[in-house]
Amino acid sequence: MTRTADPIISDPESDHLEGEKKRNFSHFASKVAMWCGSPIAFGLALGIVVLWAVSGPFFGYSETWQIVINTGTTIITFLMVFVIQSSQNRDGLALQLKLNEIIRTLEGARNSLVDAEDMDEKDLQKLRKSFQNLAHRKSADTADDTAVTLTLRARAAKTSRKTNAPRQARKG
Repeated sequence: MTRTADPIISDPESDHLEGEKKRNFSHFASKVAMWCGSPIAFGLALGIVVLWAVSGPFFGYSETWQIVINTGTTIITFLMVFVIQSSQNRDGLALQLKLNEIIRTLEGARNSLVDAEDMDEKDLQKLRKSFQNLAHRKSADTADDTAVTLTLRARAAKTSRKTNAPRQARKG
């Protein structure tokens, strides 16, 4: 009995079209998210709301008048959730990849952090606590280093004043 490949699972043309659709949507979502965050988009939205408010007396503040803005904003909000989420997913993934590359190339870095986004909440909290402890230790070390540096500078200045004092007395 000869088995044939399942066209749904292994069709290269189908895979290509699927990838193309994802790329197109990703491109579309990025452009829409960027445009919606622009001052022009804000001005347009503000203009629509002002126009709607000003038109209220002409429509007698009717129920239909209210439904127009409610329906419009609801539909736009619903669609924007998906567009913005797609854009955020893509940006988050790109950021993670960049951070992973930095971690991978830094000597002494914890390579286990490359997959930190896949850790469960409990492990992330432990890791967070570990870094907080390191930060507190580092700030204490920095404070100690600063104190030592200031002490050495003060001693150097004191020594400098003592050695310069006889020279200045001779000149005067």
